[in-house]
Amino acid sequence: MSRVLTGLDAIRQDLEACYRDLHAHPELGHQEQRTSARVADRLRAWGYEVHEHVGGTGVVGVLANGAGQAVLFRADMDALPIEERTGLPYASTATDCDGGPVAHACGHDMHVTCLLGAAQLLAQARDLWGGTFIALFQPAEEPGDGAKAMIADRLTGRVPRPDVCLAQHVLPYPAGRVLTRPGPALSAADNYRVIVHGRSAHGSAPDKGVDPVVMASMLVVRLQTVVSREVAPLSTVVLTVGSIHAGRNPNNIPDSAEIQLNVRTYGDDTRRQVKTAITRIANAESAASDAPEPPEIDHFGSFPPTVNDQETTEKVAAAFSAFFADRAGTLDLQTASEDFSEIPKAFGAPFTYWGIGCVDTVAYEAAARRGTLSSDIPVNHNAAFAPVIQPTLDTGVQAAVVAALAYLGTEEK
Repeated sequence: MSRVLTGLDAIRQDLEACYRDLHAHPELGHQEQRTSARVADRLRAWGYEVHEHVGGTGVVGVLANGAGQAVLFRADMDALPIEERTGLPYASTATDCDGGPVAHACGHDMHVTCLLGAAQLLAQARDLWGGTFIALFQPAEEPGDGAKAMIADRLTGRVPRPDVCLAQHVLPYPAGRVLTRPGPALSAADNYRVIVHGRSAHGSAPDKGVDPVVMASMLVVRLQTVVSREVAPLSTVVLTVGSIHAGRNPNNIPDSAEIQLNVRTYGDDTRRQVKTAITRIANAESAASDAPEPPEIDHFGSFPPTVNDQETTEKVAAAFSAFFADRAGTLDLQTASEDFSEIPKAFGAPFTYWGIGCVDTVAYEAAARRGTLSSDIPVNHNAAFAPVIQPTLDTGVQAAVVAALAYLGTEEK
């Protein structure tokens, strides 16, 4: 392992430049043309068998290196429709096709760079390991359909079946930390759209109509009781109403109102319980308001829960502890969501997914002492979020290599 990683010194400067370039040129999900082309060129130069345009813009590199296990490592490539406010000299000024701002405010550019670094180091040290390394660069993780798009495009028939699947994500912890968690790690996420129907009328004569604004407002308030009064206290649930729309002017009662909400859960039973409660409450509020017709309820997007395989996680965690020593630790339960698990599910392979810290250690510790972590340390999807390049990049490359070699082995052939 240490002999494979000695090559990092020679490629560090190039990797840092690669990261800055990716950060400055973000692309939204299913639009990662520039990113995927650069990834494919690098993999091809290192001797990988390259599959391009998998699921649209996905790229997979396969390095077969004799007998041994097959390891798949995934990195997501897409950015967010956010205007970057980091003040970095390599900050994004990119826009999408409609002129809206785009930024790598979640750290996927770091994921891509770390996997490229690991792929290069393994390719340069073929005499030190055996098996097959599969570097998978996934599009469209943010909208939640990138993994499924690759699977629908015959991913499982294009590459060897992996014995294990691996992935990592930068998180707002001190840079240099590597954090694992067996079992549930990330929540499931479900999006719902509820349209309640009223009867329009002049604002001066509310008795002549049925007010969907009041109906939707009561629905928003009532939905908060699902977590506080219906779900068991030890079952973690997050329910957020993120959007409410009704009417176009102040002097008119509209004929409908729409709310959109997002739910985060960890267990299938709780997930079903919350869905049932949403449906029941929406119908009850409509009935209580004497609505002319029942509400429309649309479940329009979801992410699966990320549940790490126990044995796989323990094996990778042991490798991390041996290499990183006290920089290895336990990942807190996350309420964020991911579609990575769709890929190992399609292959029928075990997986583990871990976090790497990406915040300047001095800034993090100072905020922790002040008790201002939530206000002073930008988190993923914040316009000011951007990993410190080092030691985040080195740590991410090292973690990818260490985890892969836990399965590929390090004996000379």
